[in-house]
Amino acid sequence: MSTDIDIDEKIKLDIQEPSDYNVIMLNDDVTPMEWVMSVLKEIFRHSVLDAEALTMQIHSEGSAVVGTYKFEIAEQKGGEASNASRNHGFPLELKIEESE
Repeated sequence: MSTDIDIDEKIKLDIQEPSDYNVIMLNDDVTPMEWVMSVLKEIFRHSVLDAEALTMQIHSEGSAVVGTYKFEIAEQKGGEASNASRNHGFPLELKIEESE
């Protein structure tokens, strides 16, 4: 006994790109600007001029977006910057928010 099944149904795939997330560095009164600049250059790969401009923005406005990445990378870079800062005795804070 043979059963033939004829399926005439199409499957629609709805593939979405993962969202981007901003890594936001917050100002504090303890972390030196030199350390902030070194984190921006070494971890977030900013040029010297961009690192200086972002450091001044963080200082004057209270925070700045220092990078936009997919979630896992944003989380990794934020954690790396926080851990390096803690290891040097600085309370540098970063947060991650979904990009609009």
